[in-house]
Amino acid sequence: MNIYNIYCDESCHLENGRNRDFAMAIGGIWCAEEKKKQIFARIREIKSEHGIAHNAEIKWNKVSPAQLPYYLDLVNYFFDNSELHFRVVVIPDKRKLDHKTFHQTHDEFYYKMYFTMLKTIFEPNCRFNIYLDIKDTRGQKKVEKLHEYLCNSHYDFNRELINRVQQIRSHEVELLGLADLLIGALTYVHRGMKTSKAKLALIERIKQRSGYTLMSSTLYRENKFNIFIWRGANG
Repeated sequence: MNIYNIYCDESCHLENGRNRDFAMAIGGIWCAEEKKKQIFARIREIKSEHGIAHNAEIKWNKVSPAQLPYYLDLVNYFFDNSELHFRVVVIPDKRKLDHKTFHQTHDEFYYKMYFTMLKTIFEPNCRFNIYLDIKDTRGQKKVEKLHEYLCNSHYDFNRELINRVQQIRSHEVELLGLADLLIGALTYVHRGMKTSKAKLALIERIKQRSGYTLMSSTLYRENKFNIFIWRGANG
């Protein structure tokens, strides 16, 4: 049975954030479990080539002119490696969400969006380990609830499809940082921000390599760089 690891992160998932943080995104990078070691090793080589410490976090917020070549190489590595895949759900303006009308809390909406993001990745006769970097104090409780929600939504009551949902430290797993980088680029675009030339240059590289504007959804079964712009009826 094939086993896959999905490294997930989110941006601006909290209901009440700063005024500019209206674009919310949940995404993940996945690969075959058996390929993870060689992928981690190659990313650490890229770090070494640029004089970056092997345990330094890969983060969108750290993109700067001085480190732009390093981050460009990481983006190129993602697109050059056929074993790596990315999927993201973008909610362009969470201020428009109407949880009351849809009889849900923001946390319930959060789980719904995680399911929306992951459901196109799941395949029958495979097993999936899901790793998350959750940033608020209710992390473990959210992990348990998310596992329950995903299994129930897929009728995976014996947890045969979704083997594990687990928190990990982002600085220990390179693919979690790479997910943060790609998700950060998407939210930056959807906020209409243009404050960093380095970040804009990185976004242009992602556009070139993916072939997408990042503003529209891709085809449902796009396997390399899959984007879904959620435009539900405010729910």
